[in-house]
Amino acid sequence: MNGKKLNQLKELIYEINDIKMATAVLAWDQETYMPKGGIQDRAEQLSTLNKISHGKFTSSEIGDLIKELKSEIKSIDDESNDVRLIRVLNRTYNKAVKVPASLVAETSKACSIGQQTWIEAKNKSDFSLFKPCLELIIELKKEYAKIFSPYASIYDPLLDDFEPGLKTTDVKKIFNELRPQQVKLIQQIREKKEIDNSFLFREYDIEKQLGLGKDAITKFGFDWDRGRQDKSAHPFSINFGIGDVRITTRLDKNYLPMALFGTLHEAGHAMYEQGISQELRRTPLGHGASLAIHESQSRLWENIIGRSKAFWTYFYPELQKTFPKNLSDISLNNFYKGINKVKSSFIRVEADEATYNLHIMLRLEIEIGLMEGSISVADLPSVWNSKMKEYLGITPKNDADGVLQDIHWAMGAIGYFSTYALGNLVSVQIWEKINQDIPDISSQIEKGEFSALLGWLRKNIYAHGAKFEPQELVQKVTGSKINPAPYVKYLSEKYGEIYSL
Repeated sequence: MNGKKLNQLKELIYEINDIKMATAVLAWDQETYMPKGGIQDRAEQLSTLNKISHGKFTSSEIGDLIKELKSEIKSIDDESNDVRLIRVLNRTYNKAVKVPASLVAETSKACSIGQQTWIEAKNKSDFSLFKPCLELIIELKKEYAKIFSPYASIYDPLLDDFEPGLKTTDVKKIFNELRPQQVKLIQQIREKKEIDNSFLFREYDIEKQLGLGKDAITKFGFDWDRGRQDKSAHPFSINFGIGDVRITTRLDKNYLPMALFGTLHEAGHAMYEQGISQELRRTPLGHGASLAIHESQSRLWENIIGRSKAFWTYFYPELQKTFPKNLSDISLNNFYKGINKVKSSFIRVEADEATYNLHIMLRLEIEIGLMEGSISVADLPSVWNSKMKEYLGITPKNDADGVLQDIHWAMGAIGYFSTYALGNLVSVQIWEKINQDIPDISSQIEKGEFSALLGWLRKNIYAHGAKFEPQELVQKVTGSKINPAPYVKYLSEKYGEIYSL
């Protein structure tokens, strides 16, 4: 491969990456510390930077370099960093070059304003405040998707942004296989005596909650020299490079799991980013393989580890010591059952493992309907409530607990939601492989030892960054593509034991 041309391309890519990371800093500040009055200025700043980075990336100079280098990679190791970089750049360039810079700028501005408006609408539980912003965002996303026609579904280009290579029909097939089995399990659980988890709703000091979460993820291996934690209205993780990965947490003094498990979840995302090989930094390979793979890591640390009996065998004494008045009368077994209680709930991020995927399927159907035109933005509150009743047997009392609970649409992240459920499936596939390679992993966790687990994840998943497409990576690591069967088995065994099914 022409080394001079490759280095020339990399220098151009590094510059674009730096602009994107600066954009990410502004986006993080918008969600954490920016005063409310700064939204118009911030929207314009982000719009300008996104327009600049898009324009630089879609330049003919980069296109010519990619084309020339692509013709030279056939004889080189297919899994080398340079070959994979050219492949990813070729794919993303061919997609990006079709999108007008004006559309990128307009969408960025609309989403910045949309996010701030969403916060106000959610606080007031009034969807009508957010409706005009969302209508604009949906129209812009339709305009974006139509650029890539013909397609089997207008939703395909949006899904592809988050899950390279996956099609809407692929996701529907996976969900159609998963849905009836999860519904059957939930019905079996509903026939059993309800678990008492009222102790989770006692008053828990917020600062102590933050401290506990910090202690837990420090044990996991979160690198505080390359990360930090802040508060936000909606928890998220974000990175400005492998050396600066940040998480945010939402807290509730009357509900312990919100901050605790939210912290474990976001730390899972962050540790993934912190574990990417330094060789990939400042390139399109220097981030997670996809949103589903990313979500597999957050759900693995939050649920498979964080809600396991093994983890709480180790960590529960510390929790009781921190909140003696709240938990001194609660046994380890009752606490374990309480944090794994299955019950239909309004809020996705607080949903239990058995019902969580139904929240995602609901959102996927709505997104497809919005894009295809069978659902209008004006009808969203009623459509949402109807589907909640159909899927989970409950109806939200207000917009804040219903259609306004997620920030994703305000961010323009249409096509994102299915990755959450796909991540659940992948997390269990990975967990099965970990148990094969580290047979005593559960006993290690009971002792508070996580170094072997983190080391395995870094070697097999994290270090690769985005070198491999999601299905390729899952196949490489587990021996199979994304498959719902292991997840159904995991749920059946775990909740079969908890509920004596």
